This record gives sequence, structure tokens and C-alpha cells, in this order.
Amino acid sequence: MQLTHLSILNYKNLEQADLSFSPKINCFIGNNGMGKTNLLDAIYYLSFCKSFTNPIDVQNIYHKGDFFVLQGDYTRGNTEEAVYCGLKRKQKKQFKLNKKEYERLSDHIGFLPLVIISPADEALISEGSDERRRFIDSVISQYNKQYLSELIRYNKALMQRNNLLKNNGNQDDLVFDIWEEQMAQAGRYIFDTRKSFIEEFIPIFQARFQYITSGNEVVTLHYQSQLADRDFQDALRRSRERDTILGYTTVGIHKDDLEMLLDNYPIKRVGSQGQNKSFLVSLKFAQFDFLKRASNLTPLLLLDDIFDKLDSRRVAQIIHLVSSDDFGQIFITDTNREHLDDLLNATGSKVRYFLVDKGEVNILN
Repeated sequence: MQLTHLSILNYKNLEQADLSFSPKINCFIGNNGMGKTNLLDAIYYLSFCKSFTNPIDVQNIYHKGDFFVLQGDYTRGNTEEAVYCGLKRKQKKQFKLNKKEYERLSDHIGFLPLVIISPADEALISEGSDERRRFIDSVISQYNKQYLSELIRYNKALMQRNNLLKNNGNQDDLVFDIWEEQMAQAGRYIFDTRKSFIEEFIPIFQARFQYITSGNEVVTLHYQSQLADRDFQDALRRSRERDTILGYTTVGIHKDDLEMLLDNYPIKRVGSQGQNKSFLVSLKFAQFDFLKRASNLTPLLLLDDIFDKLDSRRVAQIIHLVSSDDFGQIFITDTNREHLDDLLNATGSKVRYFLVDKGEVNILN
């Protein structure tokens, strides 16, 4: 799959841009704060119907504008596709495929598979379980429509149960039973799907880590869930009294976590900066491999300032990897063109450079 052309109007600090891309490697060069990451975010938006960096849509409108428009022209398999997104202040967002508006934005997720690697990935190690669950859900939702539907169903039922709890549980037990049954049905499917995904994902991740590091360190993942050894609906029923006191639901797949281990220890505790970065890059490359196989499409790959904190050997391994035939179209941000030239010249790939300066984007020779 390829993004052949991107039009941007009033998105973040990008007032206007009209860009055509190389089918292989595209590099956005510029100082920090000039808009390089915003370009990647515009591409991300057209795949996920939302920003990677700011989920509040109206805050992504250029500060002098009343709306933003993003449009991408894609080659998807043997088909040309046009994806449009427009948002006006105080109005509903429009998302269209080939000029036909989606009834539900969730129907678009997975149509344009994409993987982004960025400094924000550090939160997968440093922050709580929410970040790691979102990672799992993001991967699975791109190739499994039922999973996304069950996730929406579960979250709706969870919200309703929490509302009952905040009202001090002053509802007939039957009302609790209805929402807990919904949670249990959706939750069991989500648990089983996550468990199968992680089991299949681990060896792919381990192979990528070994390639990038060329070392003897052993990494693995461990899926932790309250549903592993209990009946979900019974656990919800038993927890009602405690949950009423607390005002929220303490049991369920919304409490799942993904333990990240380096040599059988939590990487959060023992990993160096370089080890953490290698771990995260390997995790995202494994995500790429998994989506490619599951969707029968080669995802777009966005690399936002990923070479920081990696030694030259690991950087060379990554460049050699992404320039191979296993990968398709790639978008890279960096502050130093000479640095990228040195890395990319040896690959023989078609590279197109763009200079990003204060929100203006121009092609470089």
C-alpha cells in the first residue's frame, strides 16, 4: 500500500501543503518544533480518524483557521482510493472514502494499516497498563472488525455499570445483571482474542529484537488478566458491594496488562535507555509484521525521531531492515539531512526529502 499524494489545509501548524511521495522512503527534515511530527500525524489521522498526539479534534485546527482538511490519495493493492477528512469548529467531523461518507468511523479502521514509531512509545514502558492495553487493542482492531465492535460494546456496558455504582447502587439487581451480562459476553471474546494474539505475537517480537540487537538478551511478553482463572460474570456480581463503595468497576478486561520482560525481569526496572529503545522499536516492527500478515497489505511505516539513544550499529541494523523488500513505503523525520544521507545512500532505495520550516513544506533535491 502507498500514499501517493497528501493535501493539508489548516492542520496544526501546517497552513497548507500539497505533497507527492516516493513509493519507498520519504524524509521530513527540519529543526524541532517546525512541523515534522505534524506531517506524520496528518498521515496517521487518515488511517485512524484521530490524531496520534492530540485526541481533541478541535485543538488540531490551525490557530488562525476555522476548519482543517486532510486528503490522501492511496494505491491499495490494485485500486486507487481517496480518503478525505474535514472538521469545522462546532460541527461534526466528516470522513469520506471515495467521496462517500462513513456512517461509523470505526468502519474505516484497518482499511489503511499503519504503524508509527515515536518517542511517545516510551509510555509503554514507563506508564501504567492503559498504554499497553491501547497498544494491544490498536493492533488487533486494524485487522479484526468483530474485536473492535466487541470493544465498543464492552466499554458502553462498563460505562453504564459505573453510572449505576456512582448512584450508590440504588438500582434493581436485574439492571446490574443486564449490563454485567453484556460485559461478560464481550469481555470473554476480548480476553480470548488478546490471549491468542499475544501467543502468536511473542515469537515475531523476539525475532525482531534479536535481529536489531545481535545480542544474547532475551525478551518476552506476559499477558495478565483477571479473567485467566475466574468466571467474569460471577466476579462482577461478587464485586458489586465493594465497587459501589469505590464508585467504579474493579474487575474486568479494562484492568488487563502486558508485562514486558528483559531476561525475565521487568524492563521498566532493569532496562537501559538503549535497551528500552531497542525493545520498543522491536515491538513496533513486530506489529508491522503481524498486520502485514493479517491484512494481506503492507502497512505504511512512520518513524518519528527514532534514532536517538541508539548506537550506530543498531541504527544501521534498523535502516538495513526497513529498506528491505519486507517493508513498503516509509516516512522518516530527522533534524540532520547529512545524517540520513549517510544512512540511506547505501540502501539504493528511492528517497525523497522535504524541508519543514515553521509549518511550510518544500521538496529538496
